[in-house]
Amino acid sequence: MSGLPEQGEFRRLLLRWFDDNARDLPWRRTRDPYAIWVSEIMLQQTRVAAVIEHYTRFIERFPTLPALAETCEDDVLACWSGLGYYRRARMLHKAARFVAQELDGKLPSTAAELRALPGIGEYTSAAIASIGFGEAVACVDGNVERVLTRMRGWAERGSVAARIRRAAGELLDASRPGDFNQAMMELGAMVCLPRGPLCLQCPVVELCATRGEHPVAARKKMRSQKAAYAFLLRVTQPSAVKQGGRSKSGRGRQRPELAVLLEQRPAVASLMPGMWELPEIDGTNVDAARRLLDVRHSITVTNYYVTVYGYDADAEAELTESRGTRRWVLTRELVELPLTGLTRKVLKRLKTLPGYTGPGPSVTFEEMTPEIWI
Repeated sequence: MSGLPEQGEFRRLLLRWFDDNARDLPWRRTRDPYAIWVSEIMLQQTRVAAVIEHYTRFIERFPTLPALAETCEDDVLACWSGLGYYRRARMLHKAARFVAQELDGKLPSTAAELRALPGIGEYTSAAIASIGFGEAVACVDGNVERVLTRMRGWAERGSVAARIRRAAGELLDASRPGDFNQAMMELGAMVCLPRGPLCLQCPVVELCATRGEHPVAARKKMRSQKAAYAFLLRVTQPSAVKQGGRSKSGRGRQRPELAVLLEQRPAVASLMPGMWELPEIDGTNVDAARRLLDVRHSITVTNYYVTVYGYDADAEAELTESRGTRRWVLTRELVELPLTGLTRKVLKRLKTLPGYTGPGPSVTFEEMTPEIWI
């Protein structure tokens, strides 16, 4: 596919396919550069299916750049909670504040200018500039790399990175740069799959030199690690749980409520600083009768095999000393707190946080009160 006529045919076939087959995704229903920016940050290292719900909730909570810039980081992290890679949320918030304070609230319109903002790299800047502002700049992510590698018949992506970027720029449709970039990524995500590409469904298969899989480097092997956490609930009067000396119960609420014990990861922690989680404990000598459930949770290249143990509320003093701030949080306030993804998963399984419809814990801890399962 080295000649210009073939490049023109490629653009025509790809864009026609995209017009007919593009997925209906919420960020494709807008040309608002802010909304596109949010979606591109969320999509980094995350599957589209996992982003949709979070994106919708985030845009409802922070519909404009000023709304995001004016809020506090904890609110941003709470809304982001469950999506993982929380540094993205922090950088998004930091960049929004910079735009609001230093650029009069106007998001830069070129890839070069966008790249100067926190959390925005080469790919993300090109995506925002081309989709949101119509700049003729090519996006190169893993999907685009795979498509171009196979189309050109190159054996290894890593050794031809510069050629891939150059080829993407040459192939770009300057009249519809945003649509073309999305079409390339869509082709890689839906048809030109890493394993078992659907070549018979490919709109440009006749222009492809490979027409199938190509040699790739082996994926990094996942590590395994065990962890244990304590789950403590207590029935409390609304005035008993305070933050900053003020009751969070709200006026007029007199009936008892449930609170769960959480602790905040230190601000200097290398992983998920400032996020809230269940108290971590040494699980080597815990009575097996306390076991509530087992879950697996993956973070980057590590699979965590987690066991959660139940304790009475008055057993707080028996727990390992906290590495950060520890406090009781009303269960109805959990949705407002920046929880780690693992904690969110566990609390849903224990039916303490909305959103889980499957079975409850694998083992019921007999000493826990029945109302925890409401």
